Amino acid sequence: MTSTLHQLEEHLGYTFNNKHLLTTALTHKTYAFEAATPLEYNERLEFLGDSILSFVIAEHLYQSNQFFSEGELTRRRAQIVNNNLLADVAQRLDLGSFLLLGKGEQKQNGAQNRTNLANALEALIGAVYLDADLSTVQDFIARHIYAHEPAL
Repeated sequence: MTSTLHQLEEHLGYTFNNKHLLTTALTHKTYAFEAATPLEYNERLEFLGDSILSFVIAEHLYQSNQFFSEGELTRRRAQIVNNNLLADVAQRLDLGSFLLLGKGEQKQNGAQNRTNLANALEALIGAVYLDADLSTVQDFIARHIYAHEPAL
């Protein structure tokens, strides 16, 4: 990591109680597979974060757009919960500087790979939820995602 976890926490506006969750969220499976001892990597947190993000965005849209149909709500959620927007947010947070990547992934510029960035952001969302609670992760998503959602 070219920057410290403390710097990332400042970017995020959230300080982890359990730093292991933060490190796991930033660990790509290629790094974990190359480690001398088994490491957890971010795919499970990504799965959780994706579900939480989808739920929080769905609730936000439901509460703030009372006249939208189910189809419109679904379309708007898909505009927000997608790799492009998530990768853009991850780039603004400079997540690539904090990713732990295997040698091959580093050579392929994996720190700038949009899928890696989006996945890491989802993993961070899962990590914030596990480290704190639903209210905290809702605030986190509001600060970092709502501000960049497409105009409704």
